Amino acid sequence: MSARLSLKWGTLKEWNFNPDGPAMAAFRRYCEAGAVMAGAMMQDDNAAQVDAICEIIDALDADTIHLEWDGKAVSKEAAKVYVREYPR
Repeated sequence: MSARLSLKWGTLKEWNFNPDGPAMAAFRRYCEAGAVMAGAMMQDDNAAQVDAICEIIDALDADTIHLEWDGKAVSKEAAKVYVREYPR
């Protein structure tokens, strides 16, 4: 399985990672940290959820993260900046 993650509106959009790996553990923390909406547009991540997204990014077995709005792949560091600096 090829691990991947897409972000949109500063939050999770699409993902595919090992269900037994560290990215999934971080995803569980994301879900436990607050409400999870059905769509990225409605999601309003709290600080703990933002931290969990950054943990997912770090744990993901992939070199780049896809930004939906920009239609491009970015480094993990750029993806974390995008998540942390997205206006909430």
